[in-house]
Amino acid sequence: MTVVSETTSRFGGRRSARRSLDTIVKVLLFACAGVAVLTTFGIVLSLVFETLRFFGKVSFFDFLFGLHWSPQSAFEGAGSAGSSADNSLVFGAIPLFAGTLLITLVAMCVAAPIGLMSAIYLSDYAPAWFRKVAKPVLEILAGVPTVVYGFFAALTVAPAIRGFGEGFGLTVSSESALAAGLVMGIMIIPFVSSLSDDVINAVPQSLRDGSAGMGATKSETIRKVVLPAALPGIVSAMMLAISRAIGETMIVVMAAGLAANLTINPLEAVTTVTVQIVTLLVGDQEFDSAKTLAAFALGLTLFFITLALNFVALRVVQKYREQYD
Repeated sequence: MTVVSETTSRFGGRRSARRSLDTIVKVLLFACAGVAVLTTFGIVLSLVFETLRFFGKVSFFDFLFGLHWSPQSAFEGAGSAGSSADNSLVFGAIPLFAGTLLITLVAMCVAAPIGLMSAIYLSDYAPAWFRKVAKPVLEILAGVPTVVYGFFAALTVAPAIRGFGEGFGLTVSSESALAAGLVMGIMIIPFVSSLSDDVINAVPQSLRDGSAGMGATKSETIRKVVLPAALPGIVSAMMLAISRAIGETMIVVMAAGLAANLTINPLEAVTTVTVQIVTLLVGDQEFDSAKTLAAFALGLTLFFITLALNFVALRVVQKYREQYD
């Protein structure tokens, strides 16, 4: 009886210690999750409060739908009579949204097809030795500092585009959305390629074998079986790449310029939301001026844009997700 009681007490002590350890780990994980959530709320609230102060000085509709962006002119003329009444006229963010959309569109026209096709080749066509070499080399592009891409865009790509366009009689700006978009597309290729490759490889081999057993060729199997099965992951990769392109700053500063032009011509200079946020917050700033507070309004707007993109991606994933054994 003594041996049994000692064994029982020993196992009971171990069980109690394991329960205590599980409780400690659970509390630690909850604290980490809470820090992440509270940090997100803190960031959003800091943007909201400053944005409300901005909209106390500038009309909400003039900001979202205005066609002229020149906050520096409002800042310089702050002491002139009637300048406060004209502030809303120089805080129209439509040119910034248009420039962001234009550069992102050019970047995705480069990254989406090249990244997806390279992922298909690496997953279904490339020999094992080539895949082991090519995938790490391709992912090195994601580790290159963006300032290096900016130098490449400003010193190589932009002059090449200008010279090529002038050869056809086109007027090309020394800084253009096309140059920034092309280099940005090269930068985000690894985001599309690597994630799409992992998703395509996750499609069960049994689906490929079944398609081949029905007489389908490899290309038909990829188009009609593999890509539909991997569609949710591919959409997520595309949305991640779009979010990365929207948030890029250095390439745009060095290759597309700072001019807030409302245009759809990729050969002209444009600017983006993130570039203007940096420009507005550089140097000594007065946080009571509309010029500085505009950066917070732009940041909150960008937050909601990326949130909407994530929501769309989530809906697409939920709609097309399929379960495979």
